[in-house]
Amino acid sequence: MDWPRGVDGLCYGGDYNPEQWPEEVWDDDVALMREAGVNLVTVGVFSWACLEPKEGEFDFGWLDRVMDKLGEGGVKVDLATPTASPPPWFTLAHPDALNTRPDGTVQVHGSRDTYDVHAPAYQRASLRIASELAERYAEHPALAMWHVHNEYGSTSHSAHAERAFRGWLQAKYGSLDNLNRAWWGAFWSQRYSDWDQILAPRATQYLSNPAHALDFKRFTSDALLGHYIAQRDLLRQANPEIPITTNFVFGQWAPVDPWKWAAEVDLIAFDSYPSSPDETAERQSAMHADLSRSWAGGRPWLLMEQAAASIHSPDGAIAKSPGRMARHSMIHIGRGSKGAMFFQWRSGRGGSEQWHSALVPHAGKNTRMFREVVDFGKALPGLAQGAEEPIETDVAILWSPDSWWATGDHASLPARVDYLENVAQIHRVLRDRGVVADFVRPEGDLSNYRTVIAPSTYVLSRAAAENLRWFTAGGGRLVASYLTGAVDEHCQIWLDGYLGGLTDMFGIRVTEHLPQPAGETRALWNFGAAERFCELVELRGAQCVTQYATGQVIENQPAVTVNPFGEGEAWYVSCKLVDEAWDRLFESLELTGPGLPGVDVVDRGPWRYVVNHTDAEARIGDLVVPAGGWSVVKRSS
Repeated sequence: MDWPRGVDGLCYGGDYNPEQWPEEVWDDDVALMREAGVNLVTVGVFSWACLEPKEGEFDFGWLDRVMDKLGEGGVKVDLATPTASPPPWFTLAHPDALNTRPDGTVQVHGSRDTYDVHAPAYQRASLRIASELAERYAEHPALAMWHVHNEYGSTSHSAHAERAFRGWLQAKYGSLDNLNRAWWGAFWSQRYSDWDQILAPRATQYLSNPAHALDFKRFTSDALLGHYIAQRDLLRQANPEIPITTNFVFGQWAPVDPWKWAAEVDLIAFDSYPSSPDETAERQSAMHADLSRSWAGGRPWLLMEQAAASIHSPDGAIAKSPGRMARHSMIHIGRGSKGAMFFQWRSGRGGSEQWHSALVPHAGKNTRMFREVVDFGKALPGLAQGAEEPIETDVAILWSPDSWWATGDHASLPARVDYLENVAQIHRVLRDRGVVADFVRPEGDLSNYRTVIAPSTYVLSRAAAENLRWFTAGGGRLVASYLTGAVDEHCQIWLDGYLGGLTDMFGIRVTEHLPQPAGETRALWNFGAAERFCELVELRGAQCVTQYATGQVIENQPAVTVNPFGEGEAWYVSCKLVDEAWDRLFESLELTGPGLPGVDVVDRGPWRYVVNHTDAEARIGDLVVPAGGWSVVKRSS
């Protein structure tokens, strides 16, 4: 399927909200889009109240005119179903369709994502508005793509959710005996004797059951996916030639399993919003891009949203320096995105995100920001020729939604674990060494990789463990770090040495977890240092690569080990290494690439993409890229 339909080259544009502006602004918008080189905009994401001002009464006249104007101006439309923000009339008519928090509080209308995906009234209303849009616009010449919903992730612990959860559990476990065994129900007298006794995870007097919580996250991901599929199938029926997607977003608040969702979308669309204004923004952007490419599995993907002029950190918005918008876009394009899209086209005058940056600022076209937008738009057509070339790498990082979800509740862990930081650390150290890495699911196909790194993959199912065994025995190099394989898919501990039952493969047993005080490090012999978490390891055939030089109980004990297994080898890092120590380990494993710290270099077929984020010129081979610049060149054969 060709996507987006009718868009030549790379996509450039963003969310367009014409319903927020007087109609006389629309012609100006189209003219400015042409000036900037915009060829695709997302329309209608939050327009439900305008499209259906009263239940069952629709007003499409304004959208007809917008679609026609954009099409006549050469701008294609990614038309959204507006189900992420039900209008006030809906929530007043159906109060049972509002989200319920774990403490039982029912949220009220006044923001976005105020819906309970499990509520029958919401499901019916979602399909009704999607059906009306499909019937009216499926054949419109400006329509390039359907955009279902927006940033799925709204959870609910309502009675509707509980009924659906019980059904999901019955389908998964078949019987209460199986569920009680999987959830270790004998603990704290939590054995269930009737399905109706099972609730959504609620605020409890003390610690909750980790297996219960993990299954609810899996269930929520499946329920949200079901809402997407219902709309997708309806839209597909109206016109099978139009590609359909939804935009993924990254965060603990969005409990969706992208590996599972990826099979149901025609392309991966991702919203990238780095959370720190320093060099972490570039690191996060690169990680977001590599995750998106990996979820896509070789199929198309697109950077659907980013902020043009600012970075939204916990301390508030921080302005991007000149050229940073283009560099962030090029990180994604170099790593496989078929373009650069933004939220949003024109900065809003009111509403909760009135200060969110946009391609057209409040001050209009005669601004530094819009000049950057125009300049970048002029450069994009020349980059399209390399967009179809694959990115080849033999290094992969395991990405486990189960491990992320399960470690989010620190109370049920031996110590505080930041799974996302552990994954990000591996990615940034590899990136600083010039290595572009894929991500893979623990049960996924590993055959294309020489090295697979499993950072603190806390939840390791039996299927995933056997997958790693097969990979290593077949000649792969597995590098796993502390707490990998601590529990199985039911959050039950792997006995007799943890490690997902792979103690023979690693040639060690982990006998004790030894969390360390914050702010203290434990030196390793000739290998840097560890912090926060260490494990006591007993050698069972593995070779000790380095030992702890300091620390009670662990001094002179193995810290990093390697064990030959079949045609491959299994490495184990029994602690949280500092970046320097990971760098030394990767150096010893000869994991290196053409990039430099602060300089992204990605080779795609004959093309080389270079983005220099530093304040000094960078020399990559014969190519010199100025400070803050970027370049796409054809490599010499």
